Amino acid sequence: MADGSGIEWTNSTWNPTTGCTKISEGCRHCYAEAMAVRLRTAGQPKYRNGFRFTHHESEIGRPLGWKKPRRIFVDSMSDLFHEWADLGFVWRCFETMLRADWHTYQILTKRPGKMLTFSRLFLERLGVPIPGHIWMGVSVENGDAAWRIDELRRVECMTRFVSFEPLLGDIDDADLAGVDWAIIGGESGPGHRPAHPDWVRGLVAQCRAQGIRVFFKQWGGPSPKSGGRLLDGQTYDEYPDVVRNDAVMKHITGVLDGWTLGRDRDQ
Repeated sequence: MADGSGIEWTNSTWNPTTGCTKISEGCRHCYAEAMAVRLRTAGQPKYRNGFRFTHHESEIGRPLGWKKPRRIFVDSMSDLFHEWADLGFVWRCFETMLRADWHTYQILTKRPGKMLTFSRLFLERLGVPIPGHIWMGVSVENGDAAWRIDELRRVECMTRFVSFEPLLGDIDDADLAGVDWAIIGGESGPGHRPAHPDWVRGLVAQCRAQGIRVFFKQWGGPSPKSGGRLLDGQTYDEYPDVVRNDAVMKHITGVLDGWTLGRDRDQ
C-alpha cells in the first residue's frame, strides 16, 4: 500500500495513519473506507481496525528508505490532521519529511483548522514556515466547502494546493490567491455523482485567470478511468514548482539535530 500508486498526480503513497470519519458531502462515497474494509477482510494487519482512525508508529520512517526522489501522497487512506491525530505523532511524521527532503510530499485535509494550528506550531518551533517540498492542501468538493481555501491561505507554508475532487457542484468566483496548484476530478465508484463539464471548464478558466497550474485527473464514472482525462480534447498535467532553499533546510536540520541530542523533539 505504501510503495507505488495508481493516482495520476503522485508516485507513491505513505500512510502513517489509516482510517477517518465523514464530515462533508465529498466523504459520502469514500474510496478509502471501501478499500480499508476489503483489506481487513483480506487479513492485512494494518487494517485490523477497518476504517477507524489509527496511528502506525512502524510507518513513520518509511520514506527515509526510499532513496530515489518521489512525489509522495501522505495519508491517501486517512487524514493526517484528523481530530483524533496526536500532534506529537504528526511532528514525528514531519521530521521524516524534513530529513528525507529529496522527496516531495503532498498532504490533503478536510480539516484545515488543525493544519493551520500545526503550521503555527511549526513556525514557532523552527523559526521558518513549512518548506516548499511539503505541499499543504485542502479538498473542496463544492461551494459549501470553499471556505477551506480561505483557511489554507492562512497556513504557514511555502506551497499550497486545492483538490477539487470529487467535484460535486459549480464553484463560482473561487479566490485562489496564494494557491499554487489545483487538482480537478470527478467522482468514481459505485453510486458516483457525475461532474458537469461546465463545472470543470469554469474551474479551469478561473485557475487560468489567477495563474494557478492545473491537473485534471479524471471525469470519473464506475471506475476512475471510465471517463478518461480529456477536457475539450486537451489533457492538463501541470504541477507547481518545487521550491527548495538550502539555507532554510540547513537551519531546519540543525534544529532537528539539537532536538535529537536533547531528546526533546516531542515536548
